[in-house]
Amino acid sequence: MSKEKDDLEKNFLSIFITSFTTIFIAELGDKTQLATLMLSAESGRPLIVFIGSSFALLCSSIAGVLIGKWLSSMISKERLSFFTGLLMTMISIWIGYTIYTIYY
Repeated sequence: MSKEKDDLEKNFLSIFITSFTTIFIAELGDKTQLATLMLSAESGRPLIVFIGSSFALLCSSIAGVLIGKWLSSMISKERLSFFTGLLMTMISIWIGYTIYTIYY
């Protein structure tokens, strides 16, 4: 029983740290952070902006978790990974093509 509890705690901690680190790094310097910065500067009420933006991130995260849970029940993990990779590749090609057509 103790081994299972240790594994569960390690699994929880590993998933928590990975989730936090991934989202924290992804959100640094993105348009959401810049919008929050501007709203805080314009309103002069940083606490209210913090609460509002935190709630918005919480709601969008809940939507992502629920959609991810639903997808994982409909599609195998391997197939989901494949289609996610394919989608990211297609987006990268589209962005590269768009940049190429603008500058060349």
